Amino acid sequence: MTKGIPLKPCTIVYILLMLLTLFTWYAGVSEFSGLTISFIVLGLSLLKGHLIGDYYMGLKTVSGGWRWLIVGWLVLPGMLITIAFFISAG
Repeated sequence: MTKGIPLKPCTIVYILLMLLTLFTWYAGVSEFSGLTISFIVLGLSLLKGHLIGDYYMGLKTVSGGWRWLIVGWLVLPGMLITIAFFISAG
């Protein structure tokens, strides 16, 4: 029996990022609308940013300020977009 080639964590993250991007693209092409899908897409973009920071920027092993800076950089626009959605919906 031959063993398959083991996938490295970065390869698994890359595949996950591609699947999440395909889902986001499909949501746009299918013209889904509403706050629910908007928040799902926003959450996925925050998750993708976090994965990129951890695995491709090398912040997974970093403690302290740099990691929190990237998390804040992702959360702040997300909060502003969420506020804008609530203002426009109400």
